[in-house]
Amino acid sequence: MKTSNLISRLIYTVVVGLFFFAGSVQADQLDKVLQKGVVRCGVVLDFPPMGYRDGDNNPEGFDVQMCKDLAAAMKIKHQVVGLTWAERIPALVSGKIDVAIASSSDTLERAQTVGFTIPYNVFQFVAVLAPGVSVNSWEDLKDLRVGAAVGTTYESEFLNYKEKNWSGSKGKYVSFQSENESFLAVKQGQVDAIIVTDTVAANNLKSGKFDEVSLGPVAPFGADIVGMMTKRKEFGWINYLNIFINRQVRSGRHQEIYTKYVGGTAPSLSSQGVYY
Repeated sequence: MKTSNLISRLIYTVVVGLFFFAGSVQADQLDKVLQKGVVRCGVVLDFPPMGYRDGDNNPEGFDVQMCKDLAAAMKIKHQVVGLTWAERIPALVSGKIDVAIASSSDTLERAQTVGFTIPYNVFQFVAVLAPGVSVNSWEDLKDLRVGAAVGTTYESEFLNYKEKNWSGSKGKYVSFQSENESFLAVKQGQVDAIIVTDTVAANNLKSGKFDEVSLGPVAPFGADIVGMMTKRKEFGWINYLNIFINRQVRSGRHQEIYTKYVGGTAPSLSSQGVYY
């Protein structure tokens, strides 16, 4: 009887302990977002057609629509927080936003600080040339003045390429605070070329505001695969976002909004030999 009572007491103690432990566990980011009833999405709003402001100064673009679709799927409201490239990670770490839907390249360096989802878009990097500038290949840029928006992957990729392949060249690099600033600079001839994504280049050239500039060569950096970012340890939230992206593609919604904002066929989001 004594042994039986002792076992019963031990079982009771364990069960009660587990109950109180479970009640003390803090809610994860997914729970917090659902409880608040609003998801705060960080979006770069000078990166058309992915993020920009329309004629009424409202956020628009592919990334903005992804935020709206995410909120609709969760049956809550959305809030778009406009960010610069450099503000994306600090905004996440400080808790200013819940997720960065901001065309962020999934670099290993960034992954040391934040968590990434599976890809939701893919870009190529291209050069845009100032009026009167003509080049035949990427290598012709080595002695020119080339710029890019600060804090972008194409900035770091270009600088790495320049260091490894163009040592001793006469070319100079200039950084800009935003995409708009870089396009204005190349239009005015402050630099000979800028590096941007193919979508931004196509969008700005189509706008008619930059008739004097021209499209240059594709950068030899390979595809720029981008994911959504959130806090590194929020595995439940990341898992939910992964499933959301997956369902966007499977339902055809991803292609629908890609056609609306970018045009053409959306790129494949998988890497050969790798399962996403």
